Amino acid sequence: MVFERFPRKETTVVLGLAVAYLLWTSLVLGLRTDHFAFVVLCLGLFFGSNTTRKVVMALIFFAIYWLVYDSMRVLPNFEVNPVHVREPYDIEKSLFGFQYIGQRVTPNEFFAINTHPVADVLSGLFYLCWVPVPIAFALWLFFKDKRMLLDFSLSFLLVNLFGFVLYYAYPAAAPWYVELHGFQENFNIPGNEAGLANFDRILGVTLFHSMYAKNANVFAAIPSLHAAYPLITLYFGWKMRLRGASFMFLVILLGIWWAAVYSRHHYIIDVLLGAACAVATILVFKKIILKSRVDGWLARYAEVIK
Repeated sequence: MVFERFPRKETTVVLGLAVAYLLWTSLVLGLRTDHFAFVVLCLGLFFGSNTTRKVVMALIFFAIYWLVYDSMRVLPNFEVNPVHVREPYDIEKSLFGFQYIGQRVTPNEFFAINTHPVADVLSGLFYLCWVPVPIAFALWLFFKDKRMLLDFSLSFLLVNLFGFVLYYAYPAAAPWYVELHGFQENFNIPGNEAGLANFDRILGVTLFHSMYAKNANVFAAIPSLHAAYPLITLYFGWKMRLRGASFMFLVILLGIWWAAVYSRHHYIIDVLLGAACAVATILVFKKIILKSRVDGWLARYAEVIK
């Protein structure tokens, strides 16, 4: 049935990519259940129906993002350049520090001793939006404007690639690292859920603990891609003239930016640099990508997935 419904060449390529991915993860990364689930999901969508096949083809840039992100485990950024622990802390304190109980503290240090259950739950809910909301928006675009979907998803990939380059150029420790380990270097540690542990505790789950235990970039606080994603999403929502959705994206953006600092995962400077990364991505996309041959390729690809 599969070979009857789809061209033999196309089917061979897809199955070949699936085998190559499984071999890569097995031999280099270490095969995990989520790798296998990813392949099963993609193949299920590709061979499920004509519509689901086009959905998985349309989300190709999200798949590339996941592959690149997960593959960063092969060469951790702290093996490429020195990890900056004290410098981001000192910059944050000099720019945004304030007096509290007789000493100058960073916003993260203030929130570490000033939490509230409502804020804990809200911060967790906002933080959970960072990838699901862009993907949900992409799925909506699939049924409304496939060319805009490709523009959006390619921009999503680009902002990640820019962020990944900065991760390696300037490895940086998050506020929670300073809170737990001081300014000493300790590379043999997993990721940490930091303030988001309160969300897990209140709801009786291990959601964030499990998520950050698998983090491929422990020393990747700069830039905050949590801050970049909602800005890219807001831009394209506004470009589509979706006023209601754009307002929702703005609320989510502000919520994620606040949650990043409240949960001690990022300094304010991390958030600002993440936002700058998103702005740079939008400018590069508008001024360079859309004026290159890539624009024609995107237009042709949009016709393929219609």
